[in-house]
Amino acid sequence: MYRFPQMVRMVFKALVLLSASATIYAQNSEKALVTPESISPSPVNLENSVVKVFSTLRGPDPFKPWGKAAPQDITGSGVVIEGKRILTNAHVVGYASQVQVQTGQAGDKVSATVVAMSRGMDLAVLKLDDESFFDTHAPVARTSNLPMVRDAIFAYGYPTGGNSLSITKGIVSRIEFVNIHGPVEGLRIQIDAAINPGNSGGPAIAGDKMIGLAFAVALNAQNIGYIIPNEEIELFLRDISDGKYDGKPVMLDVVQTLENPAMREFLKLDKSVEGAIVHRPYQNNTASPLKEWDVITRIGDSAVDNQGMVKLNGNLRVRFQYRVQQLAMNGKVPLTVVRAGKSLNVQLPVYSGRPLLISDLKGEYPSYFIYGPIVFSRATSEFLSVISGNAAALNAYAYNASPLVTRRGDMPDANREELVVISSPFFPNKLVTGYSNRFGSVVYSINGTQVRSLKHLVSVLRDLKDELVVIHFDQRNGETMVLPRKAMLEQTESVLSDNGIRSQGSPDMMAVWNPAAK
Repeated sequence: MYRFPQMVRMVFKALVLLSASATIYAQNSEKALVTPESISPSPVNLENSVVKVFSTLRGPDPFKPWGKAAPQDITGSGVVIEGKRILTNAHVVGYASQVQVQTGQAGDKVSATVVAMSRGMDLAVLKLDDESFFDTHAPVARTSNLPMVRDAIFAYGYPTGGNSLSITKGIVSRIEFVNIHGPVEGLRIQIDAAINPGNSGGPAIAGDKMIGLAFAVALNAQNIGYIIPNEEIELFLRDISDGKYDGKPVMLDVVQTLENPAMREFLKLDKSVEGAIVHRPYQNNTASPLKEWDVITRIGDSAVDNQGMVKLNGNLRVRFQYRVQQLAMNGKVPLTVVRAGKSLNVQLPVYSGRPLLISDLKGEYPSYFIYGPIVFSRATSEFLSVISGNAAALNAYAYNASPLVTRRGDMPDANREELVVISSPFFPNKLVTGYSNRFGSVVYSINGTQVRSLKHLVSVLRDLKDELVVIHFDQRNGETMVLPRKAMLEQTESVLSDNGIRSQGSPDMMAVWNPAAK
């Protein structure tokens, strides 16, 4: 996973590493699916179809949102697939300003372009500038069958430390349905073959066919690597067949297990009833097809057990939410529930992701606006790593009732579409003399007007006629700032010039500040 370099010393003296993240998800069940068996067979020389990927990454800097992080050169792996394309991991090429590929048999690097990406599934597709490359590098066939635990596999890739192709052998240790990244869940295959940095994006092979793509290694553990299975890859490739990525359908209702005997007695359930209890419906209103205390007994034709699991094959069991991506049609998935002792069939809406008050950057660069010596930006999950990465900071923000902590999982509403933060320490300026540095503070209001979003804040400052600007922050302790409006406007240009900043705000914010210039 790509990590941001060190950027700023925290108020609490914490240095943080950041992870770049991704996308909102939806389903389009009518897109054409490329059947793995229809792909041409694996080439005799499989090694010739596995490539080394070179990327120069320029990630965002949440603490200096007017710029980008320093360039970082990384390497990964990729595999040739049908359609004159290369499949790799999103984290290998996310925020890349330059991408090149090379095989172990060739000395020249070929420039590549990212044409599709899912950060949540950690998958990306590359096109090459010179497609003659594929005349001698054939696609690798993919099997449609999920491997079995203890099946032998080979991991192909270019781990750090050498230029030649590495092939390691192992077995399938475990298959699970887990959170991959953000709100996105998917199947994950655990293997014991050695996978190291640089292997990401390389194929895992069983027999003469690919079973999945390497994407991660367990931290602080030995001989534990993870593979994205072909089923997830096919969903991704089907999704992007129309030229854009929409995303996977997800069930947002919260459930719990039905294992405790007292719970069964409370619900007055017959011993024959097994399933998962609805703890909190996503649509918590009268129109919701699910109600609190419903017991989900089946998803489609698959029985749900008391641990909320369904059987796949043999002894393999995974969480029942796995079936959502297979069964969702027209934005709904069929469920059977027991409610007040009666069995009911319902059609549950599924979604492209859960909207959050504090979301991630979704592969974009942060929006910002500079007003005098103050930098305003959106609160994002990348910015929040300054808190989550440091226990002392987390404790201090929680004690101060900062919404960065207290509203971490909340959804937007009419009063708050997003949180606006002071994203950088104040630039040195006499206008903020006497105030403590408000870096990391959430803005509550400007001159009594509650701030709904960054765009709203910019529009309030734009239209303000008062002589003084009064900024209230959303926290238990601290201070309120009062600043001279005209002096703030006059000082902005010198602040930009002194600090080598080209624009007072990101393009979306400047369109609000100067609407006539649009």
